[in-house]
Amino acid sequence: MKHEVLHTDKAPAAIGPYSQGIKAGNMYFFSGQIPVNPETGEIVEGGVQEQAKQSLKNVKAVLENAGLGLENVVKTTVFIQNMGDFGAINEIYADVFGENKPARSCVEVAKIPKDALLEIEVIAIG
Repeated sequence: MKHEVLHTDKAPAAIGPYSQGIKAGNMYFFSGQIPVNPETGEIVEGGVQEQAKQSLKNVKAVLENAGLGLENVVKTTVFIQNMGDFGAINEIYADVFGENKPARSCVEVAKIPKDALLEIEVIAIG
């Protein structure tokens, strides 16, 4: 199956040898989005909720670039540095996704690029 590489300047560029996203058939696989402001290249200031908002803005940007929206998301993986932030992140996540509740995994990890507090990746169907 052929696949297509996806990219938008409205989300942070990949900081390694990978793509922002890949389209394969009607499936879309997006790399994790950390809370980097794409205009400055820096992690947003504030705590975990501000970082969650920015990560999800970046998720929306890669989805929109592919002609998709949050309603197309079927699976997310949330990587967090501190499981104690789970509730605070859930508040933002629930507000953004609303009634569209994709399947999700949430994993505490030791380190995230650029010392971000979280990273969110998504899989969508178009």
